[in-house]
Amino acid sequence: MTKDVKVSFYLKRNETKKDGKSPVMARLSIGKFSETIFSAKMTVPADLWSSGRATGKSHTANEINRQLDEIRASALSYYRELSATKEKVAAEDVKSLLLGMASGQETLLSYFRTHNENFDKRIGVNRKAGSEKGYWFTLNHLTKFLKEKYKLSDIPFSALDRSFIDKFDLYLKIDRRLAPGTILIYTTRLGTIIGEAITEGIITKNPFAGYEPERPERQQKYLTRKELNKLMTTPLVTSKQYLIRDLFLFSCYTGIPYCDMFKLTDGDVSVAEDNVVWIKTFREKTGMDYEIPLLELPLLILERYRGTASGGRLLPMYPNGELNRELKNIARICGFARRLTWHCGRHTYATEITLSQGVPIETVSRMLGHSQISTTQIYAKITNDKIDEDMKMLEKRIAGKFKFAI
Repeated sequence: MTKDVKVSFYLKRNETKKDGKSPVMARLSIGKFSETIFSAKMTVPADLWSSGRATGKSHTANEINRQLDEIRASALSYYRELSATKEKVAAEDVKSLLLGMASGQETLLSYFRTHNENFDKRIGVNRKAGSEKGYWFTLNHLTKFLKEKYKLSDIPFSALDRSFIDKFDLYLKIDRRLAPGTILIYTTRLGTIIGEAITEGIITKNPFAGYEPERPERQQKYLTRKELNKLMTTPLVTSKQYLIRDLFLFSCYTGIPYCDMFKLTDGDVSVAEDNVVWIKTFREKTGMDYEIPLLELPLLILERYRGTASGGRLLPMYPNGELNRELKNIARICGFARRLTWHCGRHTYATEITLSQGVPIETVSRMLGHSQISTTQIYAKITNDKIDEDMKMLEKRIAGKFKFAI
């Protein structure tokens, strides 16, 4: 493969200085049709030069030839690295690496690492803690991928193409045994980094063009009314499980996510003139205001645990991970065949408690604290039960109104 790569040197004699030294130029060719010329960034005594090298066995001649050999060896090494991930390597690609044009942020892992470090600095300013993990996990997988599959510690952006993306996808699936949903997260993070590199003009061609990741089969994320009833009536084992069940039900009947439930205080509760109790506050994630009138069940839960939380908070919350672990046990006790997570509560409120009961999507969007109604539309799935009920009501309304003439 490297036999097609040739590096030769010559003197730029028309720029010979008064001390008799001339700049050394390098000619790099790959195959018959790709060639480039660049400065070797060194000057040599013209009287020592012959046939592309320094002559003699003096220390000066040996040092000159050593530097020339290093340039040639580096060119061959860079060519091998590029050809491992790129079908056609141009002489300009190798030249860029030799001259340091692809160093720093112009190599993938270095650029990715700088992005993550800058992202970390913005946590608490305009980024939320925890959102950085996906980028660091992706970088770790990329680092291992390059080391295991290509024996590389980094790779220039210019070497990235569609085959690189496909191979990384396959590596995550086969070698790392990751689920389609997790692979989708990591390839999306990588796509974000490459998109930023394109915006900065580092590369012009998107290696993700035409790439279609395998998408996980969508699963029902909300509880049906039958499942809600079973959750409320099934005897549990420990007092902790009853508490976590009630906290989860509070989310199911208000749509309030974990981070916002955790910070609820008495100051977020108000009573309107018609005696309806409201929670009025803002989303931690988006900063959007939201207002929710409390139904009977969340009111009962607030009353049940009044005064049990510290710091003036409304509810005695556990860490999110602990809540989700215990929800798995509760789901097993209730006989639920699918996974139960805390976020199912928000889906249940949006889908089963409000939209399926005819509450307009604009109203639901406001109560969920969404900044765009398109976000709310993710929840707007009509259930089979809802279709069945609506058709039965339609049948009652039109019964007897239409008759055949004969």
